[in-house]
Amino acid sequence: MRFDLHIHSSYSSDSGSVVDDILRKAIEKGLDGIAICDHNTVTGSFYALKRVRELDLPLIVLPGIEVSTSRGHLIVLGVRENIPPGLTPMETIRIARQKGGITIAAHPFKIRSIGDVEGLDVDAIETFNSRCFLGENKKAQKMAIKLRKPQVGGSDSHIMGTIGFGYTDIDAEPDEASVLNAIREGKTSPGGKISPVYVVILHVMGRIFRRLSSHRKLF
Repeated sequence: MRFDLHIHSSYSSDSGSVVDDILRKAIEKGLDGIAICDHNTVTGSFYALKRVRELDLPLIVLPGIEVSTSRGHLIVLGVRENIPPGLTPMETIRIARQKGGITIAAHPFKIRSIGDVEGLDVDAIETFNSRCFLGENKKAQKMAIKLRKPQVGGSDSHIMGTIGFGYTDIDAEPDEASVLNAIREGKTSPGGKISPVYVVILHVMGRIFRRLSSHRKLF
């Protein structure tokens, strides 16, 4: 099955993608499943789970969150509660495990990301991120091979047009528990295509516009 394991919805402050639109785009792209991993909140993924049931859509949604640790971002899949931001990576991993989740080092070599994870007991490393176009994916892949960690991919999409640009092929049964176990066991193969630079620029401009609009509403 093919999953995009890293999508942001409008429940992230830097994305305007509506959950229903994400679900329909994922199906249109031929994906079997997705993980909506908004910044420091599971709300978007929970709403996606609800809408998949209500609309009876042929799509698996994994509950997810992208946690801002003291060193950088960690994706946590399979949890149903928020994990506080600002903790160390080790504390975040410990809490994620207590809640039954798995942890993925997201785009580890982007600016302000977690970097080398040697000594951190992450379950997997994101070695393909469609927004990494400066060699970060190659460095992440090299680290994953060295540490013998499972590799996953995702689009890190903040806009509709890039959903599915990054993906993970997963050898699992079509249910959440099987998919999470398959990631832990490394039954994964990441791939995709890099987002055009202009798309990233458009996203940054949109984020600035949303911040300005929010600021104006305060006055």
